[in-house]
Amino acid sequence: MIPVTSFAGKTVAVFGLGGSGLASCHALKAGGAEVIASDDGLDKLAEAAQAGFITADLRTVSWANFAALVLTPGAPLTHPAPHWSVLAAREAGIEVIGDIELFCRERRRHAPDAPFVAITGTNGKSTTTALIAHMMRVAGYDTQMGGNIGTAILSLEPPRMGRVHVIEMSSYQIDLSPSLDPSVGILLNVSEDHIDRHGTLEHYAAVKERLVAGVQPQGTAIVGVDDGWSRNTADRIEQAGRRVVRVSVKNPLPAGIYVEREIIWRASGGARSEIARIGGIGSLRGLHNAQNAACAAACALALGISSETLQNGLRSFPGLAHRMEQVGRRGNVLFVNDSKGTNADAAAHALSSFADIFWIAGGKPKLGGITGLSEYFPRIRKAYLIGEAAQEFSGTLGDRVPHEISETLEVAVTNAARDAEASGLADPVVLLSPACASFDQYRNFEIRGARFRDLVTALSGVKPVV
Repeated sequence: MIPVTSFAGKTVAVFGLGGSGLASCHALKAGGAEVIASDDGLDKLAEAAQAGFITADLRTVSWANFAALVLTPGAPLTHPAPHWSVLAAREAGIEVIGDIELFCRERRRHAPDAPFVAITGTNGKSTTTALIAHMMRVAGYDTQMGGNIGTAILSLEPPRMGRVHVIEMSSYQIDLSPSLDPSVGILLNVSEDHIDRHGTLEHYAAVKERLVAGVQPQGTAIVGVDDGWSRNTADRIEQAGRRVVRVSVKNPLPAGIYVEREIIWRASGGARSEIARIGGIGSLRGLHNAQNAACAAACALALGISSETLQNGLRSFPGLAHRMEQVGRRGNVLFVNDSKGTNADAAAHALSSFADIFWIAGGKPKLGGITGLSEYFPRIRKAYLIGEAAQEFSGTLGDRVPHEISETLEVAVTNAARDAEASGLADPVVLLSPACASFDQYRNFEIRGARFRDLVTALSGVKPVV
């Protein structure tokens, strides 16, 4: 745990008592603050009270003595309308911040030079975060990983020299971190997402930009420049005097890091040098993972990691569960769990990574369905449709892709495995990449992915991929 000493002797309101909220309560209390904990859920209030915190309905108490409101990222700060607690805080004239802002203040107080890597982007955040953390561990660093990827940042060990914090950040968390100042900041990409919480794509992109714009003066901003929003960000922060490393997986760069023929290159002064090779690394398959790997390599170099260690880290990276996770093989059939592919854009990354796909898709559909995936239909040998989206997806696939309505994951796995094995193809892939939320049949995508994994490993003759 990281005790938050910056509010010692003061009273802080904490709204939202999920994992990060409760961790904030413990960290503030450990640092000498008095905490008033609040949540709209009675079960969360009871949990906080059992942990020894004062709980209250913040609608009914005076805000006069509060020094700050620590807000859950799940509550809207601006759009579609500020959460009622935000309005109350503004009326009382107190700041609204999040748990990562508390971390930043503690780091500046106690270990301002301790390495702090912050990663954001519309896609690829979790894989890049996990890959960087893995590489830093391979390099021998005491590595703390958390933030949006799972572990609340204040539940990690405190910043100190020789210890690196690798933190995934959503736009919601950036919004609540006004003094965010990583030593290495990474913006992978920007595309339309979370407009309901940011109002416009322009505002969403501006929030993302703050992470790299806030990099410490002696630090490094790493920006993927394969979309227009991020290219403009790179130009602006470079003009503001920050060190910028541009990354591309689509085009060679005159200066920066780019990927060509599965090799990561560094270009400078009209010359280029090889950094690492990513060909044949199953956990980094696909163009999207090439971008993740290139940005992670740029980060490792910025932190002084050798090319040899960097290459070892890439090759030994196991990947993330539910994100292009290679579950097992039966003969030449590969089974891949991409349950995290909860929308068409995410599923596109998986579909673009294989040639002969037996595709399991469906669940609770999202706006637009799979109409945007038509360019990948020639790769799909057959689709197995499950959940609420089955009929809609069947209509989209029509006569262009052979398909069946399997309804359940159990039926889909059985039939896809049978058909892939009988196909006679050299490298058939049974791919779960649903392009849908899971909530019609599963509580979350992790449970859906775990069920797929269990079904695959229960098939006779399946061997795990090591």
